[in-house]
Amino acid sequence: MNLVAIDIDSLPVGQPLPFALRSAKGALLAPRGYTIASREELDGLRGRGIDICVDTDEASASHRHFMNQLQQMLRKDTPLGQIAALKLSLSGRSARAATSGGPPDWRGLQQRTTQLLYTPTQPEFLDHLARLAAELDQLCREGPDATLLALIFLSGQQPHQYSATHAMLVACAGMLTARQTLQWPEPQVLQLGHAALTMNVAMAELQDTLAQQTEALTPGQLQAIHDHARQSEALLRQCGVRDAVWLRAVSQHHQLASGALDAQDAAGQMARLIQRADVFGARIAPRATRRAMPVTAAVQASYYNDRREVDEAGAALLRTLGVYPPGAFVRLASDEVAVVLRRGASATTPRVAVVIGRSGMPTGEPIPRDTAQAAYKITASLAPHEVRLQVSLERLLKLP
Repeated sequence: MNLVAIDIDSLPVGQPLPFALRSAKGALLAPRGYTIASREELDGLRGRGIDICVDTDEASASHRHFMNQLQQMLRKDTPLGQIAALKLSLSGRSARAATSGGPPDWRGLQQRTTQLLYTPTQPEFLDHLARLAAELDQLCREGPDATLLALIFLSGQQPHQYSATHAMLVACAGMLTARQTLQWPEPQVLQLGHAALTMNVAMAELQDTLAQQTEALTPGQLQAIHDHARQSEALLRQCGVRDAVWLRAVSQHHQLASGALDAQDAAGQMARLIQRADVFGARIAPRATRRAMPVTAAVQASYYNDRREVDEAGAALLRTLGVYPPGAFVRLASDEVAVVLRRGASATTPRVAVVIGRSGMPTGEPIPRDTAQAAYKITASLAPHEVRLQVSLERLLKLP
């Protein structure tokens, strides 16, 4: 046993641990795969004065490599920025390995995107951003339904890492809509991906704070929200972004627009599509002060703009995602509750997997259903909180 002490604040909250946690004497505190539910749970460990360690003999080769490099950097008193860059670089290699081999590590991508958005002033920010955007684009190309399933499902869970999940969802939903429905040129699709990932970069940490805040917003928070589009553009310029379309799409992504989509220039079209996907993503994500909206209701609401007019970008988003997008919870004519796995031949007949039987009991293993059959027709959409069951995303992604 080779125990290495780790910083308790580096442990991920709301996602499975990649390694077991042990005390300084080797006693098992949490097994590999255990999910730390809240920051308060970590504070409880800290309050008890427990040293948290990882046995590098148990960890995978990648985690051993990471821990060894991290320990060396800490011993040399390396600046925190370089340590953050190490985390990003290693997690990036892990994510790329996932896309070329096994299933994507979506929770790892959440963590990686959070780290990226929290450190926009780091020298290699744009390189890491380009790498992330390319990986998400690859996932959208190779498995569009699985990508939507993962991001919509994760968005409806606890509000931890909201800024990262939201940015990835808006980027992927936007790129899929731009490519599949609007048939934009590939360079414009990739521009949109970059703009969507960075639309809120000036307030990423504040977004995550607000998602769990129960108190009224302070004047400073209100001002930051009001200014964030302009501040995000300014921050991107400071980072070295010179793409005028990308920058304008970020600065305009909260501006209301109407009329024909093709009457606007490239930046205006991009900002409008991002705005519709942004609204959709925000509605399906829970906050400490409100529950998530059913996915179906959120995507249908995005069909209209704030003037209650049909919005061309919102209509394109609806045609792309379908009335019942992957990741949505639905009730069937059989009185079963299911999760949408992939889009079907029509917008209203997706492929689903039953997770709660007609008796109201969990099925154990998800059961695939074809909603094009009358017996399994969708009769209602459900919000995540209405499904009183912990569903495994990894298990859903493995279904045919």
